[in-house]
Amino acid sequence: MKKYSLFLLMIIACSCNNDSFSDGIKLESKLAVEGWIEEGDVPQVILSSTIPINDVVDSTNVLDHVIRSAKITVSDGETVEVLRVKNDDNRVPPFVYFGKEIIGKAGKTYTLKIEYLNRIVVATTSIPKTVAIATAEYVKKNATDTTGYVFIKFDDPVNEKNYYQVATRIEEQEPIFVPAFYGNLDDEKFKSHSISMQVNRGVLLFPKTKFKPYFTDGDLIFVKLRTMNKEAFDFWNSWQNEIVNSRNPIYPSNTSLKSNIKGGVGIWAGYGQNTIVVKTPPKK
Repeated sequence: MKKYSLFLLMIIACSCNNDSFSDGIKLESKLAVEGWIEEGDVPQVILSSTIPINDVVDSTNVLDHVIRSAKITVSDGETVEVLRVKNDDNRVPPFVYFGKEIIGKAGKTYTLKIEYLNRIVVATTSIPKTVAIATAEYVKKNATDTTGYVFIKFDDPVNEKNYYQVATRIEEQEPIFVPAFYGNLDDEKFKSHSISMQVNRGVLLFPKTKFKPYFTDGDLIFVKLRTMNKEAFDFWNSWQNEIVNSRNPIYPSNTSLKSNIKGGVGIWAGYGQNTIVVKTPPKK
């Protein structure tokens, strides 16, 4: 199963607004970080240099900007681990820094330090408590339809501040979990602690097939509910805004994508996570 990078491509383009677009070529290259640690999993980082705004961005050009020789260190306050870079042909780009000793746990804080040439990049994140999906089902408008949407229910903990992201992955069709369209949630907007919502498929860059916002009979759908902190929520909201406003997150239309990386651009995020499988009727 392919595991393509989802959001690396829209942070590797030099972040700038419309006023600086024409000067994009003059901007200094920055280190672009796509890093995450989920509860129960190891830290992972994809590292690149930013691509000038006037360059063509495609899967081939991206490979020219991948960085494989950095020293990347992650600490959970007790253990300090230097990540190892691996060649993973199931990813684009195919080079990922992996941890082995540190495993994500809710409530812990994780620091990231990247050393490359004369540059140092740092970031900090934490993993919130996981919130479980209560139910998830595939619903069609009419019984004769061959397409439908996923509806999930979960309970937002009372007296806790939470930010969520819903993501989906279709077995044998999508390589990674893709954030659902309008799937970034701030519990301040909830009218009730019992949440019921429709899940729309999100946009995957460089997809193998034409994008469609719905699911289809025959799909085996994995639905993930992530909890995250405010910085990650702001990052994903800025990603979503670019999809809505310009449908092209590679070149921000009117604003730079949010970042929690000091000395670079991108995201270092910790996630609580709960995943549930949704089966659809056999394809006719």
